[in-house]
Amino acid sequence: MGTTGQGQAGQDAAEVNERAVHGRSVLSRVLEALRLTVVSGVIGAAIAAIVVGAILEELPVALTGAGGLVLLVLIAFVVGRREPDPGKPPVTRTALARIEDLRATSGESADVPVDFRLTVAPEPEDGRPAYRVNIDERINLVDLPVYRPRSIAVVEYRPDEPWEVRIVTRPTPEWSRRAEEAEIDSAPESTLVEKPGPSEGSWCVLMLIMFLAGAALVVLLFRGELFTADGDAGASSKQPSVTSSTSSSRTFTTSTTVSGSSSSLLVLGRMRETAAELEAKVGTADVTAILIEERRMEIRGDSARPPGETVHLQLLPYELFPALVHEARTTLGVRAPKSWRIDVTPGAGTGVGPRVRVTVTGKEGTARLDADGTARILDRRPVGEAAEKG
Repeated sequence: MGTTGQGQAGQDAAEVNERAVHGRSVLSRVLEALRLTVVSGVIGAAIAAIVVGAILEELPVALTGAGGLVLLVLIAFVVGRREPDPGKPPVTRTALARIEDLRATSGESADVPVDFRLTVAPEPEDGRPAYRVNIDERINLVDLPVYRPRSIAVVEYRPDEPWEVRIVTRPTPEWSRRAEEAEIDSAPESTLVEKPGPSEGSWCVLMLIMFLAGAALVVLLFRGELFTADGDAGASSKQPSVTSSTSSSRTFTTSTTVSGSSSSLLVLGRMRETAAELEAKVGTADVTAILIEERRMEIRGDSARPPGETVHLQLLPYELFPALVHEARTTLGVRAPKSWRIDVTPGAGTGVGPRVRVTVTGKEGTARLDADGTARILDRRPVGEAAEKG
């Protein structure tokens, strides 16, 4: 196959034009990837906004999410109905190609799907060497005998996307003559070109990640309201479910149980809030014992006791108690704790602060640690030791 005799200046111009077209193609693929990821994130955020708005009973939040989904649907509808710009058809070049191999995949209709392995030989003025490509083409049964291994076919390819190759089944007489006279050597396998970019599976993973990221962003923005909303519901239902108050003039005992899916007393601020409610019920902050469990707090008191033999409800470091529970559950040999409790009692002696004891129970047994009124750990008794020492 001979050259056209075009000079080096023509080849340079063709190469410059090809690079420009390839650059535009890469940019379009990048923009398409950004569009998919952004749309996935917006969909995730919109759905999360609807759910969060329903949970918090915030109509504006839910309407914002619903409006975002409706807007995306309208945009997709408008873009789908818009006809492609006829003024920018893809740039194609005609060339000859050697058929290295072909295989028909089925024969259920007049047009048979055929897998071709080709060596495409662009024209010399195109400035591109011969290369390998694999394509799928539908060939009519009547024309199928024309295509044989090592025969020459006329093809069209896109300089910006060389893997986009199409066999010309009805070439012009000039190209038919050239195909009959041409001899093309096989290009090495190393020249095989394939469509770049992530696979369909990778795109699905990326879109799923962006969907979850958009949903997580909305949840994070409203995390305070979500947690406090459930907490407020639990607080509002904190009725003295196990209340045995004998608050005459001597002693009293009262307790309360919190409810709700996230109403553990280990939630920051929940213990102090519950203690304040119990104080308001009994009318005093001086008590003789405090019991704290996962969802229950109980106080006992004796009005005859002097202040030195009581514990003041509001002077305890409740914010440090969850750390003591975590320490007891993870460092004392109880691998799977089933329950825990905190007992606060007055110190044994004048001027001695309150005593805090954390007890955890599991399959291995019972363990405990003791701390002072500032949550400083004084003693640890792992599983076994706690039972021996009592």
